[in-house]
Amino acid sequence: MERDFLRDGREADDLSELEDGMVQVMRTIYDPEIPVPIWDLGLIYGWTIEDAPEADGKDVTVKMTLTAPNCPAAETLPAEVEQGVNALEGVAHAKIDLVFVPSYSMEMLSDEARLTLGFM
Repeated sequence: MERDFLRDGREADDLSELEDGMVQVMRTIYDPEIPVPIWDLGLIYGWTIEDAPEADGKDVTVKMTLTAPNCPAAETLPAEVEQGVNALEGVAHAKIDLVFVPSYSMEMLSDEARLTLGFM
């Protein structure tokens, strides 16, 4: 199963229990310079969930970006996402696909993030 939030938006109403757990994890992870969860910043572009061939559970690949390629949190944010998703029940292995195309823009902010940051 593949989700592309850039194409389909983040307001999917058919998330599986695992996907819902992944969103909850990403709502607890903050960019250290911005007081908004990475989910609401729009840093998560999507994910792929597949049956794990050698273990019980699912293999998850999270496609994410950073606010800038030279972001000071480049070492910590992807690791936090990977650890958080790996800790979810039903996940055999999680990995991060860090991408910079398309480039991050403020248009990716959720309404909640816009309100928190004073853009609404």
